[in-house]
Amino acid sequence: MSLTSAATLTTLDRTGPRRITDLAAVEGVTQPAMTALVRVMEESGLVERRGDASDKRVTLVCLTEAGASYVRTRRQAGVHAFERLIGELTGDEVEALVAALPALKRLAELESQDREGPKK
Repeated sequence: MSLTSAATLTTLDRTGPRRITDLAAVEGVTQPAMTALVRVMEESGLVERRGDASDKRVTLVCLTEAGASYVRTRRQAGVHAFERLIGELTGDEVEALVAALPALKRLAELESQDREGPKK
């Protein structure tokens, strides 16, 4: 799976259903490229398109259960990889990581805000 596909699934997991144009902007690709990507993920059973109840002209891309399961599995694999690597650090290095956690959390929040774009 491409990095853009994985990032798109993660965005949908984090923010909920989105328009293709919104996903393209968040992921930094063109709308035609996102349309093609969504088509492939749809054929794989990871996403589905649904109408927007508030605007019948709009189609939203939504995670399927298989897509949500993929995101959870990938996230858990990342957790296990970090656990293993942290286990190889010295006590001082672990303490330095713990001290850096507030700044790392803030960076993640800023990145998330940047990816989601301006609030409507």
